[in-house]
Amino acid sequence: MLRSTILFMARNQVVHDTIVRLPPTRAVVKRFVPGETQDECVAAVRDLASRGLLSTIDYLGEDTTNQQQAIDTANAYVSLLQRLDAEGLAASAEVSVKLSAVGQSLPQGHDLAFENAGRVCAAAADAGTTVTLDMEDHTTTDRTLGMLAELRAEYPSTGAVVQAYLKRTPGDCRALAASGSRVRLCKGAYQEPPMVAHQAKAEVDASYIDCLRILMEGDGYPMVATHDPRMISTALSLANVARRAPDRYEFQMLYGIRLEEQQRLADLGHRVRVYVPFGTDWYGYFMRRLAERPANLAFFLRALAGRR
Repeated sequence: MLRSTILFMARNQVVHDTIVRLPPTRAVVKRFVPGETQDECVAAVRDLASRGLLSTIDYLGEDTTNQQQAIDTANAYVSLLQRLDAEGLAASAEVSVKLSAVGQSLPQGHDLAFENAGRVCAAAADAGTTVTLDMEDHTTTDRTLGMLAELRAEYPSTGAVVQAYLKRTPGDCRALAASGSRVRLCKGAYQEPPMVAHQAKAEVDASYIDCLRILMEGDGYPMVATHDPRMISTALSLANVARRAPDRYEFQMLYGIRLEEQQRLADLGHRVRVYVPFGTDWYGYFMRRLAERPANLAFFLRALAGRR
């Protein structure tokens, strides 16, 4: 119930306007979003790299409402990739792109998104790094996977995201677990109906482990997106059974969450990639982080009360 309430708040304009005006909000947001500018993003990536941590960068924005906005978003990614290359950070950083942000939901959205995402993929290839297509709500899954297949024809390192709470995901994992593919497995952060998504935590966890086993046994490159100690332990066990070397899979965690665990795994020699969001459109992302873990909400409420 609490998660549903927070996700409703994420879509409510009145709540949005109230929260973004609260003086403590921006300071709290810094825990999860390093900043609104490219400079702040690059500084965060550099800091992570200095500690042996990789990055995947999300330029925040899902509600693209016109063609120029979609083009501007792609341009922001291209500029960021060029700067990462110039500053010697491209080897430790890739980018994550939501297709809605580059125009997929607009009229003629397929062609617009394909052109914009293609430009980002080309810039990533020039910089010597990669792109992962973020997944959104279940209504976009087929279109996202279809776009993935088209982009991989020219940019085969383009990665995908699958969400374990969707009932279809084990089948998607089987289809994607092929040589050369990169697949990020997460639990899922959107509010989805029971007809398409598991609702109980135990069911989502069971699906996550099932999907993780499929990916580890496959020929692709699994990207294990979780903060759950049980899932981390399971991933290590499955990787051992599959005889995967540490460079043949990676863990992914969100910026600002379980920092000690990120560093612990990296210090043990595992590849750990941190999801680094930046941009002015941080509200929806921030609210989904609150919905995912009660501890995040408690942190936010303490800060608003002046007890951070």
